[in-house]
Amino acid sequence: QVDVAAMVQLFGYVDVTDTGFIVAVLSITFNPLFWNVVARWEHKTRALSQIFGSPRAACYCLGAVILLLNCVRSHCFTEAMKSQPKLEGWDCHWTYYSGLAISAVGTLFVISSFLALGFTGTFLGDYFGILMEEKVTSFPFSVLDNPMYWGSTAIYLGWSLMHASPAGLLLTAVVAISYTIAVLYEG
Repeated sequence: QVDVAAMVQLFGYVDVTDTGFIVAVLSITFNPLFWNVVARWEHKTRALSQIFGSPRAACYCLGAVILLLNCVRSHCFTEAMKSQPKLEGWDCHWTYYSGLAISAVGTLFVISSFLALGFTGTFLGDYFGILMEEKVTSFPFSVLDNPMYWGSTAIYLGWSLMHASPAGLLLTAVVAISYTIAVLYEG
């Protein structure tokens, strides 16, 4: 049985009708939808590879767009958090440093995933026909599946705790749900 009292209290701090909050939700949900649709379209048509002259150039271009979209998403997330009230009981050193530690672990997962996969492995090179020689099973993939997604989610969770932001926690849940759906779609 779930105690919903905490969730009701949390939602009392979040204005889900705020324009910045809505933009953040749209940005969060758009990103994995965009890269999955574009990657599958490329896999079917090879259109980007033809436009850019090679699969590698097309993959690097898509990767750059994904990085740009991630910057926009992070900016929207931060602005939505800043425009909403803090949870005063969480605005303390303990919560701040807990959030910092969670963000650090998330960053470790994201960076180590990138280093293990490389640029084309990270940014959907397999859809462009750029295949790795073998499946990556080293850290962080030896610890959990989809460490880039869950590392990114941990970064947003930590960021939300560092800012004592109920809106950030709710947006982090949107990130987690979006990635869960992306994993199901990609798998």
